[in-house]
This record gives sequence, C-alpha cells and structure tokens, in this order.
Amino acid sequence: MRLEPLYTIRFSYPDDVGVSLVGKKGTEEAHFLFAEGTCEGRVSGKFRGSNHPRRRTDETFLMNIQGYIETRDGALIMLDYQGYGRSTDRSQELYKAYSAANERTKLRRQVVGFAKHVTDSEKYHWLNDSVCAISGEVRAPVGIPREQVKQLDVTLVFDVAELIWESPPE
Repeated sequence: MRLEPLYTIRFSYPDDVGVSLVGKKGTEEAHFLFAEGTCEGRVSGKFRGSNHPRRRTDETFLMNIQGYIETRDGALIMLDYQGYGRSTDRSQELYKAYSAANERTKLRRQVVGFAKHVTDSEKYHWLNDSVCAISGEVRAPVGIPREQVKQLDVTLVFDVAELIWESPPE
C-alpha cells in the first residue's frame, strides 16, 4: 500500500462548548466545536463541520469530526474524520524524537487519524470507497501565554492522503 496526497485542510473553531467530569481517576471532557475553513489539493473548496471529541484523562482528544467540503466546481463531499489529538506532552516527545522540536512546535499538538468521504458527484465518486490517512497539527499562536489563547486563535492543519491499495506479498 501507499499514500497519495489528496488535500490539505485548514480550519478553526469559531464557536465551542464543553463540560468537564471530575472523578477519582481524573478529569474527562466532552466538547462540541463548530468548524470552518478551506481545503486545497485534488479536492479544493470550503469546509464546514463539527467536532464532538472526548478528552481522556491522559489529555488525548478522541477526534470525531463530521462535515462537508463544497468544492470550487460545485460538488458536495460529506466527510467523517476519526482519530487522536495527541496531548501536548506526547506531541513534544515525538517532535523531539524526530528532531522537529523548535520554537514554532512548542505549543503544537499532533493529530493522526483516518477519513472517509461520500458524494453523489460523478467527478469525485472514486472517494466513496476510499480510506484516507490524516496527519496534522493543532497550531496555537506563538508568543501568547497558553492560558490566554482562545479557541478562535488556534488553527488546525491536516494533510489528508488516500490509501492506495496494492496487492500484499504472496
């Protein structure tokens, strides 16, 4: 198998709500965030959606995004993203392991996941049985103390690549 780049999506959350459940083993959170942005690549257009993740006690977010891309050529592509928003500590550990740690990545969190799409557009019908991989980041602005960063200041950037089937070895 191999990955074929499909699009890069950039979005923010202009509105969000959440609750925290505190118990003997820590705090778990439930969120609902409205998402707006754009995507560029083989699929280009406007993105809208929502994420209703759960945040575990280890500070990992369980991404759960549903939404759509309205392409520049008028197609509507529904999408479903699932995966993990790694904790800041885990993300920093991995940036250091891959020699990617720097001033810009200091407050970033990594995102990994998979995507499915569905559309009635003939041009994009090949997406209807594709599985895609997501590699991304949650990018907080540099120079603002973490406790002062608002959700709207944060940009999420995901690279989405189609998993291309190849016959496994005999």
